[in-house]
Amino acid sequence: MTAYHKRDIAGAVLVALENMPVVAVTGMRQSGKSTFLRNEAGLHKRRYVTLDDLAQLAAARESPDRFVESDEPLAIDEVQKCPELLTAIKRRVDRHRSPGQYLLSGSANFALLKGITESLAGRAIYFTMHPFTRREQEGHVSARPFIVKLLEDGKPSSGGTIRAIGERDVLSGGMPSVCLGEVKDRNIWFKGYEQTYLERDLRQFSRLENIVVFKNLMQLAALRTGRLLSPSELGRDAKLNAVTTARYLSLLETSFLAWRLTPFLKNRASRIIKSPKMYLSDSGLACWLAGVHAFKSDPSRGAMLETYVAQNLAGILAAHLANATLHYWNVQGRYEVDFVIESGRRCIALEVKSAARWEERDLTGLKAFLAATPGCVAAVLAYNGTETVPLGEHLWAVPLSRVIS
Repeated sequence: MTAYHKRDIAGAVLVALENMPVVAVTGMRQSGKSTFLRNEAGLHKRRYVTLDDLAQLAAARESPDRFVESDEPLAIDEVQKCPELLTAIKRRVDRHRSPGQYLLSGSANFALLKGITESLAGRAIYFTMHPFTRREQEGHVSARPFIVKLLEDGKPSSGGTIRAIGERDVLSGGMPSVCLGEVKDRNIWFKGYEQTYLERDLRQFSRLENIVVFKNLMQLAALRTGRLLSPSELGRDAKLNAVTTARYLSLLETSFLAWRLTPFLKNRASRIIKSPKMYLSDSGLACWLAGVHAFKSDPSRGAMLETYVAQNLAGILAAHLANATLHYWNVQGRYEVDFVIESGRRCIALEVKSAARWEERDLTGLKAFLAATPGCVAAVLAYNGTETVPLGEHLWAVPLSRVIS
């Protein structure tokens, strides 16, 4: 068993527990939520129960109000397995409201589960625990993230040893058992994860008429990670009608296996009616589902690296810039920027380059974005090299590993 690796989200969760009666930490199964609840130093005085324990689950279903009664702060893991507990917690919080009473955890997106958000409205705050970031794997969570400093300073910071992102990093992803070396063969682990997800976890959320068809759609989504989401195209390839395709995509999002990246537009309201991109939440799982086991000459190499960067950015923002938003930028196929991070009236643009060198054409999208966006304080070509190089006003080439540090 590896030593506990501190999670970036810990500070935000501990602050929230000092202010809110209920704090929920959600995220995909086996992303490290239970380990966090049991091992994070600031949570040691909290009584821990898990509804993965069948006896505890039976007790919760039999008497929800009695189950949540506690003279000490309570942590309830996998709480989505007994939604009745949320109503019981609501009643108890309404009778006696004090901060830090309940810390909830679950492998379902509560915002997408009918009834759960409503039952704790105004009483809870939600955090997402993403797969391990590179910062967390290397034990660097005490340092301020590069993108936070870049947003504040408008220029890239330097320092620290640079290790280029390799094939192994992307193929392993951020699931703790794999990226921390707890298993010898990641392919066997991912196969078991897929089987468990399909055969057990999905039954929490919905009845599936055909697991084989859903598996096909999941694999097709992995092959399209980082691309514009076209439900009609995806449904056609999976031989599903529009209604079933939409429901299956919702299941992937509810269980945190996939998420949507909305476009960056000057008109904020129009973001919701433009095509989003879809990413799988973990690059290792995406590679497994897409059948990518090596990068040599594989056409999916760039998309899988982009997925790896996306999961790192999402994890950093969740922990350090809760009010910031992540987008992509595209102008009718003429210009594109992979990621735009917006915080208030400031934003930064990031273009991901898998090679250790770049060409002038790789800067086209960044230059167009800078010209079109007065609030952009920095545009960065994130490449897989070792040196930070100024390329123009507000424009730099920065090692990719530094960008997600």
